[in-house]
Amino acid sequence: VQLQASGGGLVQAGGSLRLSCKASGRTFNGAAVAWFRQAPGKEREFVAARHRSGSVAYYADSVKGRFTISRDNAKNTVYLQMSSLKPDDTAVYYCAAGYTLILSSIRSASAYNYWGQGTQVTVSS
Repeated sequence: VQLQASGGGLVQAGGSLRLSCKASGRTFNGAAVAWFRQAPGKEREFVAARHRSGSVAYYADSVKGRFTISRDNAKNTVYLQMSSLKPDDTAVYYCAAGYTLILSSIRSASAYNYWGQGTQVTVSS
């Protein structure tokens, strides 16, 4: 499975961006999908996820109410809509897919089998 993330860029604080993650080689059907991010000098952190059922979304407290994760199975694509962006949101954003993870590990990077290459998001103050 190859994941291709895109949509990053430079935006002013308060602005919006939409990240996309397209899968090839295998569909997202049956997978939990997630976004993580890593800022310079920091560890990779969980941002948002949807379990394979897709009915419930999970968010880090720092992005709740500002970010929305969605999936379009027909396009084999996962999105992260980011609004009210802050300079602290600056990071490389990675999409991930996990076909065997259990719900209790949905926020854990180690539970995901496949990763995209990352897309840079920079928020200026």
